[in-house]
Amino acid sequence: MRRPWWVVSNATSIPTPGLLLYPERIAENLDRMIAWAGAPTRLRPHVKTHKLPQLVAMKRAQGIDKFKAATIAEAEMVAHAGGADILLSSQPVNANFLRYLELLERFPETHFATLVDCPEHFYWMRQQHQRSKTSSPLRLLLDVNVGMDRTGIRLGPEAVSLYQQLCDAARAEAQTLEVLGLHAYDGHLHEPDGQRLRQQAERTFAPVWDFRRRLQSERCPVPLVVASGTPTSPLLATWDADHTAGEVEISAGTTVLWDAGQARVCPDFDFLNAAVLLASVISRPGPELICLDLGHKAVASEFPQPRVQWLGLEQAEPIRQNEEHLVLRTSRADELPVGSLLYGIPYHVCPTVAAHSHAWAVHQGRADECWPVVARDRILTI
Repeated sequence: MRRPWWVVSNATSIPTPGLLLYPERIAENLDRMIAWAGAPTRLRPHVKTHKLPQLVAMKRAQGIDKFKAATIAEAEMVAHAGGADILLSSQPVNANFLRYLELLERFPETHFATLVDCPEHFYWMRQQHQRSKTSSPLRLLLDVNVGMDRTGIRLGPEAVSLYQQLCDAARAEAQTLEVLGLHAYDGHLHEPDGQRLRQQAERTFAPVWDFRRRLQSERCPVPLVVASGTPTSPLLATWDADHTAGEVEISAGTTVLWDAGQARVCPDFDFLNAAVLLASVISRPGPELICLDLGHKAVASEFPQPRVQWLGLEQAEPIRQNEEHLVLRTSRADELPVGSLLYGIPYHVCPTVAAHSHAWAVHQGRADECWPVVARDRILTI
């Protein structure tokens, strides 16, 4: 019988709980991402999903050289890995903006950009940049709130005014300040029904396209829109010609590794699970009960149970989870003596990866490389 794709021949030599990554499946996911985007240049995948220089290298080998990062550490990791164009996707404040300026100084050949969503902080960033030693320009996108209500300025007169201020400053300081366009993250859109999701996305982005046209009519260039969570990414990839007069870059990141949660939200997507948790049965505390060494510290715990889809044990019921333990109820408990290994797909892969200091790369059924999850740290060298 052929071994299931997730089974690792040397699994007993891997400390548990462990994180397994499957590069062959990751490469296939990258091919599929490029296929629906139309070209690798249309993609700016978010590296928060994996935080690994090895996956940055895989993306670059496929022609993807633009990246989105959530933290200074992630941005630094991508720069060290050779990424040419990096967007820090949150407005850096206080010490983090000074760290951002150090990034610019440390990697002068890298094209960095970040976000702004309020005038007072724009003027403070501009002042700090002018005082810094970096020779790189301050490159900015206006972060617009399209309904998630997490960050960004709401579309309207204040947003028009702020973008005009950015453009006026860029004209006056053409060598040191560049305005690149808009950032519009729609992470609140996760309707599983494809038709309803399209309708929601069209309602969400219609004001963005109107806003862009208004800015352009007032001679404020908007060369770029960085947009989309994973569910809407195929839609946004087709909307350049239909809705806009410039480039739209797709910043979905979960498609690289996939997980059980995105599969439920996006049932029509055709991506491969490429990240698997490995856990050991460490006790059998009662009838039909097994205890695994997979606690809160090893899997994303922001969602309700079940947080893992157990491969080959799909009907197992989670009873309780603590920092280092997960108790499952299953009628197959008698088949799983202490020391048995279980494989599972995390519900949310991004924070699950961040919970592990190392990941094991599996090639042809064998875990043969141990990769430090570099950018799980908040600080690397900057």
